[in-house]
Amino acid sequence: MMSNFWRTLSKPIFALAPMEDVTDTSFREIIAGLSDSRILNVLFTEFTSVDGMNHPKGKIRVAERLFVSESEKQILKQKNFKLVAQIWGNKPELFHKIAREITEEYDFDGIDINMGCPVKNVVKNGCCSALIGMPTLAKEIIMATKEGTHLPVSVKTRTGLKTHDTEVWISHLMDTKPAAIILHGRTQKQQSDGLADWEEIAKGARVRDQIDPEIPFLGNGDVMTAAQGEQLTVKYGLDGVMIGRGIFHDPWFFNPAKVSPSVTEKLDQLVLHTRLFEKNWDGKKNFNILKRFYKIYTNDFPGAARLRAELMEAKSFGEVYQIVGNFQGAR
Repeated sequence: MMSNFWRTLSKPIFALAPMEDVTDTSFREIIAGLSDSRILNVLFTEFTSVDGMNHPKGKIRVAERLFVSESEKQILKQKNFKLVAQIWGNKPELFHKIAREITEEYDFDGIDINMGCPVKNVVKNGCCSALIGMPTLAKEIIMATKEGTHLPVSVKTRTGLKTHDTEVWISHLMDTKPAAIILHGRTQKQQSDGLADWEEIAKGARVRDQIDPEIPFLGNGDVMTAAQGEQLTVKYGLDGVMIGRGIFHDPWFFNPAKVSPSVTEKLDQLVLHTRLFEKNWDGKKNFNILKRFYKIYTNDFPGAARLRAELMEAKSFGEVYQIVGNFQGAR
């Protein structure tokens, strides 16, 4: 029986959220490389469908979401970062099967169940945040997953569907004794709109306190700096925070000692990210996925807007290297 790493992490715990077309092995390696191991603790894969993993033909593409490059593995090991595979669906038997496969065929430190994604098509099919409205099925899924693995099984979720139902919902989750709970302070209906409600997150943490205070409880939503994350942890009685969109404002998020990276440092990371993506995904993923990242490296320096505009027009890896090289040569 593997120990629950969540309980051995130093507090406050900081985690990088699972994000679609964002937290692949290339981006995780960039963030891990830039981060202070005293701040960042846990990284997550992209959302991985248990139905897709169970499909004979579709599995090859879906399994790409669980790919971890050798260079990423080295950095994770060097800095002792934990890596968690996140899975989603609505069939307990498939969660059991895929949890067993992930445990036997991969080298993750934990498995997380997505009960928070608010995308309408996903919810319409009874998956992710839809499970908030189906607590019996949700509990069956968690237990089936736990039975399929010796890895710690955590749950990432939201405060409710149309309205906050935090205390009732968290009490249901606590029945299954998950390895950790990560609570996003918005309902499914809110999607990414409005502000995350940290008072609701605190309510969830108080339910945890009453039932089993040893289970780590993290908050998620609108955290823009490590200092803010620490403050929220203390103010609301949490064990840590998870960072999602905040990473797009600063790839050095988990290294607060790094103040005002130079233009050269920013562009070096842009090029490295591009090279990693090319190495890992050339011919497998759409090159244009990369462009969503370029804005995080091209800001707060003279000419950044023009450089960013040129990069948005690039059609190949080679063009990106040429555009950045020309910019640096002209400085």
